[in-house]
Amino acid sequence: MTRSDPSPAPAAGTQPEEADRLREMLRERGYQKVLLFSALIGVPVSLAAFWFLAGLHELEHVLWSELPAHLGRSSPPWWWPLPLLALAGLVVGLVVRHLPGAGGHVPASGLHAAGLAPQALPGVLLAAAASLPLGAALGPEAPLIALGGGLALLFRDLARAPVTPQSTALLGAAGAAAALSAIFGNPLIGAVILIEVAGVGGPQLFAVMIPALLSSGVGSLVFSGFGRWTGLSPGSLSLKVGVPFPRLDAGDVLWSVLLAVGVAAGVHLLLSVGRAAAGFVSANPVPRTVLVAVASGACASVYALAVDRSPQDVASSGQVALARLAADPHAWSAGALVAVLLCKAVAYALCLGSLRGGPTFPALFLGAAAGVLLAPLPGLGVVPGMAAGMAAASAGALRLPVSSVVLVVMVLGSAAMTPVVILAAVIAFVTVELLPPGRAVPPMGKPAGPPAARPAATWSAGSGHRPGPAGRRR
Repeated sequence: MTRSDPSPAPAAGTQPEEADRLREMLRERGYQKVLLFSALIGVPVSLAAFWFLAGLHELEHVLWSELPAHLGRSSPPWWWPLPLLALAGLVVGLVVRHLPGAGGHVPASGLHAAGLAPQALPGVLLAAAASLPLGAALGPEAPLIALGGGLALLFRDLARAPVTPQSTALLGAAGAAAALSAIFGNPLIGAVILIEVAGVGGPQLFAVMIPALLSSGVGSLVFSGFGRWTGLSPGSLSLKVGVPFPRLDAGDVLWSVLLAVGVAAGVHLLLSVGRAAAGFVSANPVPRTVLVAVASGACASVYALAVDRSPQDVASSGQVALARLAADPHAWSAGALVAVLLCKAVAYALCLGSLRGGPTFPALFLGAAAGVLLAPLPGLGVVPGMAAGMAAASAGALRLPVSSVVLVVMVLGSAAMTPVVILAAVIAFVTVELLPPGRAVPPMGKPAGPPAARPAATWSAGSGHRPGPAGRRR
């Protein structure tokens, strides 16, 4: 990244050292107020995120478990995703056409830093509630970033706190981190993701990291305590691997390299298809969103008819299917793995360009399924293949290698696979960066008013502020 500051470089010896600049920033009264506010907003933001996730989880359970049971079926029939995703497409299309913010950013463009205006929140929540429980092959992390960042800015406005580019950026990051802390099962992951999305370094990194980490920790405490009190579960992403963690050997390392290249190239292709689907939908949002959403539902129906398994393996975020796969990878036949990879990959690409959600969860499942499918290769184990596949798919979809490493290690609950996770994430990131970037996602829907500053804004202690890099656009 390059700075946009046109001022001449200071003479030698006049530029404060990095540590001195950090101390100056921490002494600033304005930054101290941001830290205090970050801790305070962690409570209401995490409560809102808890009820949002719990509501999505309960609605998904009703639609995919209770209703089929009332019809005398142990699992949803093959045609079940078609009407649900048609309804999802209709609601999202109407949100895109009529509400500010177009329901949030298009998932095919990756994760965005928290910068959505508060007035766009109703559309974001409605589009996510229509997409995720009804069978979109997407995750909840992108709506959570928008929810947390938007609520933080809303609370700031209600408190009549001073509005500056720095406070907007830092509070948006802190609110988003607080909302993310539960869905990934660890407060550290939310802070790391927001730091890497922001794309800052030096004192700028600490300026964003400290409020995000503080608010994320408070949010995690509220999530865990409130979950025990209510008995509800927001469905955090954590795995119980049902097979032993082996010792890594040369075969695991070699196959992890090849697996990372292949998975990254595949995920890059899916994102390109998703951007093409977004371009198709943008011309006429309502009917075309319905059409593409039903096509993704057809992928789930084809999978159910082909292997006689639940269509929810394809028509969902992949969180439940990933937990089942990790708990008993040998229960999936090679045919079932091939079928779920092909059908979910197509459904994922279509949902990336049409519905609303995040790209992380389905990518993790696809990477894990690819690793389990290739585990019989000589020298490759099931757990190393799964770990390398998840790391490569996450890094390929998000282009955030550090976040991908932290996420996969935390999800696995063990550091035993860290070497192959790091190797796969780095190789996947390099692979997608070297591939052609493809077309950009077209803008859709009504604007949500003046855009809020991104978390990458620089906090410059003692001398006003200076806009930093605006983050990477994906």
